[in-house]
Amino acid sequence: MGVLFTEFLLLLKLVWGRFVYRQPQIFVDYGLERTGQNFQELLTGLGIGLFMTFVMFRLEGWLGWLEFQKQQVAMLPLILEGLASAVGIAFAEELFFRGWLLDELQRDYSLKMSLWADAIIFAVLHFLKPLSEIIRTLPAFPGLLLLGLTLVWAKRISRRGASLRHQGRLGLPIGLHAGLVWGYYIISVGQLVRYSDQAAPWITGINGNPIAGFLGWLFMGVLALWIRKRSFKG
Repeated sequence: MGVLFTEFLLLLKLVWGRFVYRQPQIFVDYGLERTGQNFQELLTGLGIGLFMTFVMFRLEGWLGWLEFQKQQVAMLPLILEGLASAVGIAFAEELFFRGWLLDELQRDYSLKMSLWADAIIFAVLHFLKPLSEIIRTLPAFPGLLLLGLTLVWAKRISRRGASLRHQGRLGLPIGLHAGLVWGYYIISVGQLVRYSDQAAPWITGINGNPIAGFLGWLFMGVLALWIRKRSFKG
């Protein structure tokens, strides 16, 4: 995957930007600005995603749906490796889905159509797996769809005018995406919780994945509505 993503970056820079659209700063046009504001938005999104994840697990603990476990591994290495993994995943997926793909969609379709197409493609491509596994993990689809919508709206918060070349920065969506992944990584890999039998998996999440359960959908819905409201003001 690392090699494929490197090839993708080179093709964007050397072919897509230079010869197809004649945009020498194609990554900037996609929202990868090297500015303090973009970095600040990334940190803001990181904090929001991390906060939402921990609040959800705390609520489940308060409701008696899970129990917090004693620390089993060294936390600092876990936190740092989780941060590196989360930022790497978020950077790659956001550049692809909210950078290149969203830009391509917006060249031919309305903003609303592009929003939904981008979010649906994002959710569907997370199900490239055997049919039995698709069926078993299907409850994750609504959560992924909500996440896809949220991340498009997060980018549009920073829109600068009507030009397709200025459809917003990627700092906030990368941060949000990374924060959610980071929080779940710390909880899951650190084995910090154990689910009780007081709530069905369709509520807490299939295989302990919050985005594949009702409570995860609820939290993602709240986040989506808040980001959407801000995007219309932006």
